[in-house]
Amino acid sequence: MSTSDAALPAEPADFVVDLAGHEMTRRAHVMEALGADWDPVEMVRGEEEAYDMLYSGLDEEQQRIYDSLVAAGVLPRRGGGDASA
Repeated sequence: MSTSDAALPAEPADFVVDLAGHEMTRRAHVMEALGADWDPVEMVRGEEEAYDMLYSGLDEEQQRIYDSLVAAGVLPRRGGGDASA
């Protein structure tokens, strides 16, 4: 046992870091980077349209795989129960 081991406390010390101020600054920078014209509703609509396009026009094998992934809970059901909907 070295002399430096004797200086260690017997119990772990409490160590707390409050990152709330940093988080507020980070969020402010994100909002600034997005800009005043950022429309979150339009962004979600665009994502939904992209997913609809991604799962549209599937051939028979792709549709079978899609259906098995939905049944397994990996993908959410989209449209009217048919990936091409």
